[in-house]
Amino acid sequence: MATLCRDCFSATRATLGADGRCYSCGSPRLVSHPDLFSLRVAHLDCDAFYASIEKRDAPALSLEPLIIGGGRRGVVAAACYMARLYGVHSAMPMFKARVACPHASVVRPNMGKYKAVGSEVRALMKQVTPVIEPISIDEAFLDFTDTDPPGGEPPALALARLAARVEAALSVTVSIGLGPNKFLAKIASDLDKPRGFAVIGPGEAAAFLRPKPVGMIHGVGKATRDRMARDGIERIGQLRSLPPDELTRRYGSFGLRLAHYARGIDHRRVKPERPTKSISAETTFEDPIADAATLAGRLSPLVQRVAERMGTSQYLATTVTLKLKTTGFQTLTRSQSLSEPTTTASLIETTAQSLLAKEAGIIAYRLIGVGVANLSRATEADGPDLLADMDMLDD
Repeated sequence: MATLCRDCFSATRATLGADGRCYSCGSPRLVSHPDLFSLRVAHLDCDAFYASIEKRDAPALSLEPLIIGGGRRGVVAAACYMARLYGVHSAMPMFKARVACPHASVVRPNMGKYKAVGSEVRALMKQVTPVIEPISIDEAFLDFTDTDPPGGEPPALALARLAARVEAALSVTVSIGLGPNKFLAKIASDLDKPRGFAVIGPGEAAAFLRPKPVGMIHGVGKATRDRMARDGIERIGQLRSLPPDELTRRYGSFGLRLAHYARGIDHRRVKPERPTKSISAETTFEDPIADAATLAGRLSPLVQRVAERMGTSQYLATTVTLKLKTTGFQTLTRSQSLSEPTTTASLIETTAQSLLAKEAGIIAYRLIGVGVANLSRATEADGPDLLADMDMLDD
């Protein structure tokens, strides 16, 4: 049995002592698996990322339940593990979270700070492999299939060292899942949180997955889960018992993927570059707003945030989208295409305000957002209009 100590990094087939601890340092933080040193696809996920950063920066919060969110009509952006024990979870309405855990501290989210720390985590990932597929600011897939970690050590050992470096440098803990493919690595990373390191090998995948709920499969949301329940399917093993063509008939193109996942099969490769499809910003109001002028005023700073992000990423956009959410939680989206790609805030705002003018002043909304899509790199666009640029020159 291959065994790895996550504290002293002893990595042999004899790391485990007679007492179940590392024979070198005495640590109980061991991971053992027959395929430990051969698996090469990993998923790294930061533990309670937003809350961990806030507790790091405000030590007085370290022993308290913490909710990241705010406002009576907002939603929970994140919750620490102590708050989760009371049933608080992300996307929960704030008023419900306050009822569930009334003694929790509440901190407004600081996305700029979280993104900065996420970039630092990403930089540390790149020290072990260049093949990284970010999923969000706090999680990513890492692939060692075609590249070895520095020094040629097994990926599992490099990942254990990476987790220790992230914790030492940033005071943020991570959990790691190791598997033969993305699907199993992602599931593994959730098995031993926080500070976890779990492994699912190809030989045990079928038995492991058989009793698990179908909701464990990425892409199976509430609507699909409810539909499966109506079909009498609640466990992954039940999916495996159905032929792929039957699953395709019932659930369309997703059915074939379900057939593969139920068998622990995932042919997707880790893709280092994931093209940005859209850039957006939104805000939830303390109280619903119906007044058109007030809504227009709330829209302007969101446009500026989107334009700043476009400038930083050097993207141009040809589609502007307005998002509104009613008090009944119905989401409305309205889009308009531009005649040519732009990164100009004023044009984006003019378009968004025009879309808003058609919807405002009738009913109240609890959320407003703006986004841009059909993106292209600024370097791929046509050259500037020289006559238009003359107006921008100093006299």
